[in-house]
Amino acid sequence: MTTLSIFNQNQPESAHTVSTDPQVIRETLATQGVRFEQWPTRDLPADASQEHILAAYADEVDRLKEECGFQTADVVSLTPDHPQKEAFRQKFLDEHTHSEDEVRFFVHGQGLFYLHFGDQVYALMCEKNDLISVPDGTRHWFDMGAEPEFTCIRLFTNPEGWVASFTGEDIAARLPRYEALAGVAG
Repeated sequence: MTTLSIFNQNQPESAHTVSTDPQVIRETLATQGVRFEQWPTRDLPADASQEHILAAYADEVDRLKEECGFQTADVVSLTPDHPQKEAFRQKFLDEHTHSEDEVRFFVHGQGLFYLHFGDQVYALMCEKNDLISVPDGTRHWFDMGAEPEFTCIRLFTNPEGWVASFTGEDIAARLPRYEALAGVAG
């Protein structure tokens, strides 16, 4: 279940706010400039190709490209049997920023975005049909869990794709990880 948990960075052991209501999540994230949407479900085969997935969501992707100036869209997928799953997890677990919005639409599975605003950390467990757009310059990180299972459409304005600037802060190590929050969400 899509779940927003908000933590005080100085008391990271438990969330002070938790919501599973999509409207509350959308409104709460909007106060920080974060876009959250839920797109209609598409029935796609488990082995759908990147082209098939992008074609199924072409209207929504085209709307975002036109509205936000995105140049490219692709599909990223990770499964529990991927031989480099631990390396991929570690790559995204440190707090970082981007010089463009980070946009992910979950076609399948789930993942946990952490967004750091002042002394508050918003942890959003995204699942199938959730779209999140993290504004450029926002301090954040992503946890896919030890056994990742997700497929996402990504949109970029930079043709180079995912380029991060790491903050060097250890905040991500102090917050509960995916495994702890997946129990709250599911």
